[in-house]
Amino acid sequence: MNPCRDPSGREKVDDPPALRIGLHSGQQYPDFASLRTLWHTAESLGYDWVSLFEHFRPPIFGADGPCLDGMTALSALAAVTPRVRCAMLVSPVTWRHPALLAIAAATVDQVSGGRLELGLGAGGDDLAFAQYGIEQPPPRVRLERLDEACRIVRALWEGGPVDFAGEHFTLRGAHLNPRPVQHRVPLVIGGRGPHLLRVAAEHADVWNCLALEPASYAAAAATLDEHCARIGRAPSSVRRSVTFRAVITADARGARQAREAVACGSVGHPADLAEYIGFGTAQQCLDRLAPYVELGVRDFLLGVRPPLDFTTVERFATEVAPALRELA
Repeated sequence: MNPCRDPSGREKVDDPPALRIGLHSGQQYPDFASLRTLWHTAESLGYDWVSLFEHFRPPIFGADGPCLDGMTALSALAAVTPRVRCAMLVSPVTWRHPALLAIAAATVDQVSGGRLELGLGAGGDDLAFAQYGIEQPPPRVRLERLDEACRIVRALWEGGPVDFAGEHFTLRGAHLNPRPVQHRVPLVIGGRGPHLLRVAAEHADVWNCLALEPASYAAAAATLDEHCARIGRAPSSVRRSVTFRAVITADARGARQAREAVACGSVGHPADLAEYIGFGTAQQCLDRLAPYVELGVRDFLLGVRPPLDFTTVERFATEVAPALRELA
């Protein structure tokens, strides 16, 4: 994405590439240096996007597992990477007042020189609720907060003063300065529940979910399209994004070994096979992802976590990504 200035002095961003390849790195690493190395590797391999999340105590590595603060780490990584889109995937509405989130996000966009993409979601499991005594509202309330948060963040990025009176949040003559560098910071809405898809239809520049089985993904996408149609929005104006895990191996024997390692938890965390699109060669990975291109997906985000599989990170970028781009 190449920025240029609009008459107000803020940067407009050219249309994104027809198809983007991303790395959802997370931040469950023992130190910042490990995370920084991964982001630099992603840049050198030509990834378009790298993202963190805003969990504080993710359950996957247990009650005392490592996890850096997402927004702080994102700002630091934005300062040491010159090119990739710097994304938060996602920030749940349970942690921050949306005005404070808007300020933090605008700061990251300033630090990055206009490369932020901000994901918002309704939130899910996190050990921080019990460990830190933080209240987790019921799903209905979280979805209401998500809708209000989208409105507040977008309004504050426009500069204010903002007056807002919702069920959950109130702003009176609120300002945000300095504003984001980008003329329009992309909002990414993550999830696939029917009520969340309604929020995505109204507010999302990008809709992200896990790479479900193609039929299930198509059904969720159709629901999003229906919500868009009801409010008079072109469904094509919402970019489609999927996150997935995969292991790319040289042969079937390596694929079997990798799958068994994940299934039995010998890689350092409980089995999470449902998040994997497969274990196999680069061609098999491409074959599994190709149907999503036909379904309109244009952002493919490879999820990784420790222990890092740099072979898959490299082979996805050098062998799978070029072929995926040709399909778009």
